[in-house]
Amino acid sequence: MENKLQKSITLKHLLINKQQCVGLQFNTDKILEALVRELPSPKWSNQFKMPYILNTKSNQNLIFSVFRGVAWINCNYFFKDKILNHDNEEIDVSWFRKRIIEDNYRKCPEAYLKKLELKKYANNTVRIYVFCFEKFINYHYNIDLIDINENDIRNYLEFLIKEELSNSYINQSINAIKFYYEIVLGMPNRFYEIERPRKEFKLPKVISKEEVFSIIEHTSNIKHKCIVSLLYSAGLRRSELLNLKLEDIDSKRMLVKVNLAKGNKDRFSVLNKSVLDDLRIYYKAYKPKLYLFENPSTDKKYSSSSVLKIVVQSAKKAKLSKRVTPHMLRHSFATHLLENGSDLRLIQLLLGHNSTKTTEIYTHVAVNTFTNLKDLLT
Repeated sequence: MENKLQKSITLKHLLINKQQCVGLQFNTDKILEALVRELPSPKWSNQFKMPYILNTKSNQNLIFSVFRGVAWINCNYFFKDKILNHDNEEIDVSWFRKRIIEDNYRKCPEAYLKKLELKKYANNTVRIYVFCFEKFINYHYNIDLIDINENDIRNYLEFLIKEELSNSYINQSINAIKFYYEIVLGMPNRFYEIERPRKEFKLPKVISKEEVFSIIEHTSNIKHKCIVSLLYSAGLRRSELLNLKLEDIDSKRMLVKVNLAKGNKDRFSVLNKSVLDDLRIYYKAYKPKLYLFENPSTDKKYSSSSVLKIVVQSAKKAKLSKRVTPHMLRHSFATHLLENGSDLRLIQLLLGHNSTKTTEIYTHVAVNTFTNLKDLLT
């Protein structure tokens, strides 16, 4: 529905004298200025160049009441509701509370951890956020968290740059910091002016088909063989492999169902016949109950670190010179399909990418991209 109101006000989160306030940003207008004066104890901020009042539930309701029918209230910078992650992964934060830390070490606030649990962030994300945020608050050990401002964050980011940390790590640090102030404290976009480093363009690391087959041949047992084979032949992420349940293997349609993958989306990938044959042998030997790959001592899903260890050790046994990771098998799956002439749109669907632009990166490493180039030295 088209907005017919000509006037608008944007609500902003402000922290003034350690108090959470509502900033009212609008173009100069006598009517709006008069209505602002009707709000309880409005003040002007020279720092933010806008009037403000205390951020309370009653004041928020009053703002909508006072300006109703006069101005459109833009809340895009004020209210932020992130969709919960509904995957089946069990959030385990016991490691956080059992850690042995130094006496002067500043721990991540309990409220931060509880909010991560409530939002059902993936375990790996929880670890990254806690690690990054604790590094940040220990850098500013002598400053109360509520007093930290944008300049303090910029100083910390400059410190990370001097340490020659990657742009990816710096962006993760910004996300971890903003999570505390925007999600835990409920102040969306408080640090909206923090500059982010440009995203690095890195080509995916892939290995040849022969190298993949060699890794599979050098696995220690049928379970390890199935794990490596499925990672590659279905193009699965490690977390997707670990979340597979017995019913997700559709032998009649020769499909693997990936439930609530990245972005909370379901998708199907291909099931190779030789992999299905191996899975049947594996099932008879190991008899998993719920998840396709389980820890035999606990009946819970297999651990992420165990999958990494299997791939790394099998690659070493195959005498590959490079370090191979589970995600490299996924990259290799996409690249080999492209080299075999598969349609980019199909590869996108199998990988679960939102856009073909993400999938197009594999054209930069596919061998057939360069085969038709003329040899300039002949």
